[in-house]
Amino acid sequence: MSVKAKKNAPIRLSAGDKVFYTINTVFLTLMALIVLYPLYFIVIAAISDPDAVLGGQVVLYPVQITMDGFRKILERGDIWRGYLNTIIYTGLTVVLALLVTVPAGWALSRKTIPGKKVLMIYFIIPMFFGGGLIPFYNVMSSLGLVNTIWAIVLPSILSVWNLFMTKTFFETSIPDGLVEAAKIDGAGEYRVFTSLVLPLSKAILAVMALYYAIGQWNSYFNAMIFLQDENLYPLQLVLKEILIASESTVGGSGETILEQYRMANQIKYVSVIVSSVPVLCLYPFVQKYFSQGVMIGSIKG
Repeated sequence: MSVKAKKNAPIRLSAGDKVFYTINTVFLTLMALIVLYPLYFIVIAAISDPDAVLGGQVVLYPVQITMDGFRKILERGDIWRGYLNTIIYTGLTVVLALLVTVPAGWALSRKTIPGKKVLMIYFIIPMFFGGGLIPFYNVMSSLGLVNTIWAIVLPSILSVWNLFMTKTFFETSIPDGLVEAAKIDGAGEYRVFTSLVLPLSKAILAVMALYYAIGQWNSYFNAMIFLQDENLYPLQLVLKEILIASESTVGGSGETILEQYRMANQIKYVSVIVSSVPVLCLYPFVQKYFSQGVMIGSIKG
């Protein structure tokens, strides 16, 4: 028998291997269903008749398809204003976060930086200890940032976890010899960083942009604490207010209460889809860098 024939010969599995692969396949299939079914249910519940959803008739497919929930949500002007505000907050956060996180990560990755251990301790402490909500509010108030967009953007532009991931990426992916060669050719620190390091760091830049964008897009707590002007509300806070208003039953008749409850149940599912679609549209463009950047940035601490 030739070597080529041996290579193409099927691998014979023992009885134990077959049992293992069968159990593994069944287990992973169940895990996939557990993860995917709730997402699928949100979609079919959002386009099904609210009475069918409340009656437990919606299980595997939509029942009496209706778009009333989407129509009621998208007809509201505050939804589109919230979308615009969230896009602005997210865009500003990503740009400022990259301007802060990437240079800081590069600086901490250098062995020659003075006081590196002190700086590392300085960044690690906030990962485990927080000042609390009241001191946080007092600081923002003393800086005059309450009820401004900067109360949403500035607290989000540096994540210590992302900083350490960026630092690790630079330590494992940018050879010291390459940096030294650039310096021998006359490049300074700024030129090395902009002309050498950044072009080789597309993976971690994409990952950091995605992390900060998703974090800001889904955030509502800071807006709930620091914003009083409804014109500044991000999308998540607008959807929260709509859901609370739709669930309110004070002063209504029995029929009105029932209708509000039906609509609130549908809006609950619609709001998830409305707030998630932009992130789902963004992800494919950075997906090719995502796994690469995460793996490289987590090789060593």
